[in-house]
Amino acid sequence: MLVKTRGIVLNHIKYRESSIIAKVYTEQLGVQSYIINGVRKKGSGSRIALFQPFTLLEMVVYTSQKGGLTRISEFKSAYPFNSIPFDIRKSSILLFLSEVVSRTVKEEEENTQLFNFLYNAIIEFDEQPEHFENFHLIFLLHLSHHLGFGPSSGAEIVEQVAFSSNAQSATSAPTVLAIQAHEELFNQLLHHPAQAHVPNGRVRRELLSVLIRYYQLHVDKLGEIKSLAILSEVLS
Repeated sequence: MLVKTRGIVLNHIKYRESSIIAKVYTEQLGVQSYIINGVRKKGSGSRIALFQPFTLLEMVVYTSQKGGLTRISEFKSAYPFNSIPFDIRKSSILLFLSEVVSRTVKEEEENTQLFNFLYNAIIEFDEQPEHFENFHLIFLLHLSHHLGFGPSSGAEIVEQVAFSSNAQSATSAPTVLAIQAHEELFNQLLHHPAQAHVPNGRVRRELLSVLIRYYQLHVDKLGEIKSLAILSEVLS
């Protein structure tokens, strides 16, 4: 059976000589994995650029009642990026966020609200010319609500993280006092993101560390976010 759907690429791995297996979050079918033949071949015919993290696609895909790997019949760009591929800060942020989404969104079923949030946020990010340094923080806060554990206040975040005994640290964690000191910044990012003022990169990294630990409390086996080191270096 063939289904026409939009999709958001999460990641891909190499498969055989010139093919890939791509993990895609689809509008109609949730998270799916597809074998795509020939996209890594050399020359002008290569289409591997369409399977970079958070690329937006229009697809016609095969479905199977048995589940597992299927194939894509047709695919094309749904929205060609204007800035992301040419800005290492933006591409690093999207790499990081796509890894988080890949590790937290697992359902193989339709979720229109979550899909629209992701799709529209990516386009908005591409169109944002400047002052996007806090985008990943705001994105993670919004995503947590779609995943069912979104905080209502900064106090909720800092209390859970600061006083949890089983929170795993993805980076060198700030102290309990430092975490509590960021409560008001989390309130700004939650309720007035456009006016939120994060003073510098160090504080931004601490906020991100707290958010990752918050996610680890709520997402089973979240594990290490490998692209975090790249993001920290680029945004330092």
